[in-house]
Amino acid sequence: MIEKLFNLSGQQSTFKAELIGGITTFIAGMYIIIVNPAILVEAGIPYSAALTATVVLSAVSTIAMGLYAKNPILIAPGMGINAYFTYTVVLGMGVKPEVALGAVFWSGVVFVFLSIFNIRSAIIKAIPPVVRLGSSVGIGLFIALIGFHDAGFIVVKAPLLGVKNINAVNLTFLIGLFITIILLIRGYKGAFIIGIILTTIMTLPIGRWWGDASDINQGVATLVNWEGIYAAPDFSWFFKLDMVESLKYSFIPIIFTMMFVDMFDSITTLVGMAEAADITDKDGNPRNMKESLIVDGFATLFAGLFGTSAGTAYIESAAGVHEGGRTGLSSVITGMLFLPFMFFSPLAEIIPAVATAPVLVLVGVYMAGPLNKINWSNLEEAIPAFLTLILIPLTYSLTQGLVYGMLAFTVIKLVKGKTSEITWGLILIDLFSILLLGIEYGII
Repeated sequence: MIEKLFNLSGQQSTFKAELIGGITTFIAGMYIIIVNPAILVEAGIPYSAALTATVVLSAVSTIAMGLYAKNPILIAPGMGINAYFTYTVVLGMGVKPEVALGAVFWSGVVFVFLSIFNIRSAIIKAIPPVVRLGSSVGIGLFIALIGFHDAGFIVVKAPLLGVKNINAVNLTFLIGLFITIILLIRGYKGAFIIGIILTTIMTLPIGRWWGDASDINQGVATLVNWEGIYAAPDFSWFFKLDMVESLKYSFIPIIFTMMFVDMFDSITTLVGMAEAADITDKDGNPRNMKESLIVDGFATLFAGLFGTSAGTAYIESAAGVHEGGRTGLSSVITGMLFLPFMFFSPLAEIIPAVATAPVLVLVGVYMAGPLNKINWSNLEEAIPAFLTLILIPLTYSLTQGLVYGMLAFTVIKLVKGKTSEITWGLILIDLFSILLLGIEYGII
């Protein structure tokens, strides 16, 4: 039955290979179970509720990817978009988390619509490649900055930012960061989760035998305390989103940004996985791309319903593909492995922000990969890319980086007389971007 459902022999795979691939992908991506709730809790969503939502969304979406799209891809709340949700939308704009979840839901609805009617490809093609590359790097810098801030290593300091005087927490962060780096370099599977556990253990003496506990978790005076292992899943934030308030026109920039970033992340991940595993169709495109993007869109839609930030395809799926995962069976196995962890919120909740901070910093390294694809000697490419990647972390806004990157690209091409490179799609997006800026600045 499994052979027939997933066509293992036709894909030159075996049950054993898919099992190993599914387990490997889970180990590589399971850090999201800890890191995503650690970010969402700052937006006012209880840790246990955020963990339950993260686990359920990851399990359901990844299993759906396996059964419907037949691809070995992990779907989980996206890094970068969760930071945008918390630090830009909720904390930066003062939006209630329930309303922000409504925006996540509607961005998923738009994504599904665009995927079903194949409009997404036209939108992606209209965005200049250098802006897409710059946005990926910018999101990575954004995440890394949050990691340094969570560890208390980078602080607001006259005249702008600076390094805080080294204390017990900063030192623990630095040791944890280099331990995780060593684990990655040595090729350990699950390096991120091992790093988180070891750094958490190193925080146990802080406030007890040395250092000040008030430096843990960004100034919250708390010791790392053992409160048990098991707890019933917390579904208190399921269906708590505000669908009506989030439809106000002032939320258009938020919905657009979430949809664009989710779509871009998913397409680039699918293309990368298809090339790595040689799972392409007759035209050389990723296998079942439309079905995969529909699943991804529904993952974002369900994320809003469940109480977490948008779901997206994970590049960590490459680890499972490398170990032999080629079919949807690998995804089904990965998704099922998430389910038991919804019962372990007390165990995960003891992990402080300083323990997840090294992972955030190093995720930024992975997302900086597109830097070598930008022709820095060509200012026509370098300027839009740089504005995009630098404005995202400095403004705490994906919208600002994307909009100014696209506008800069358009102006430069106009000045150079290269109007053939300015498509009607880009013009429409530019006009829409100006509208977004007007709404975000309160002008409109």
